[in-house]
Parts: sequence; C-alpha cells; structure tokens
Amino acid sequence: MERLLALKTYLKPSLAVFLLLMLMLVNAPQAVVASAPALEKEKIEALIKQVNDLKTAKFVRNGSTYSADSAATFLRRKWQANQSEVKTARDFIDKVASRSGTSGKPYLIRLKEGKEIHSRDFLLAQLQRLEGSP
Repeated sequence: MERLLALKTYLKPSLAVFLLLMLMLVNAPQAVVASAPALEKEKIEALIKQVNDLKTAKFVRNGSTYSADSAATFLRRKWQANQSEVKTARDFIDKVASRSGTSGKPYLIRLKEGKEIHSRDFLLAQLQRLEGSP
C-alpha cells in the first residue's frame, strides 16, 4: 500500500509536467500564426498607401468620385469597422476594398486618361507585386 501511495504521489507532478508540455505543444502553432496577422496588416497598410499615392486618379464609389486621400481614409475606416472579417490582405481586398456593402457596386479607379479599372484588379496586382509573385 505504501508503494502505491508513493507511486501516486510521484505521478501527480509528472502528470502535471506532461500536461503542461502537451499544452505548450498544442499552442505552439497558434504562437506562430499570431505573427502572421502583423505581416498581413503591413500588406494592407501598403495597399492603402498605394491607393493614397494615386494622386492623379479619382475613385468612384456608388457613382460619386473621391480623391486618393479620401479613398485611402475611407478604406482604412471600412477596414477598421470590419476587422473581425479581415484576416489577410486578400480578405481586405475581397471584403472591404472591392465593392460597396450598401449597393454591391464595384469600386472603380478612374485613371488620369479616363480609363476605369476595378479597384479589386488594381489591388490584387499590387498585392502580387508586394508578395513577389509574377
């Protein structure tokens, strides 16, 4: 009986250490993933800067035109309002920066020469450039 009691006492700390190690192993991938959003936020900020830098372009949202500064401010605020849905730069493009949540109409960028492109196409091309993709 004494041996059983001694074994039981010995196993409790060992079991606690084992469980702690298992918990650390299970949570290790989450620690790695936690750093990914910072990189994605940097990409989103870079995309917003790309919009802001298009000083000669106009941005068309629900039929009204806006300056590059106004468009960048709008995108940043819309991103902040929808942060729970945006985990990646691609989410930002698809869920925030491509179309109106009110009307469903796509956001457009009207270039200096008058050509209009969808903001989604522009931002996806910029994201590919940022990520070094062909």
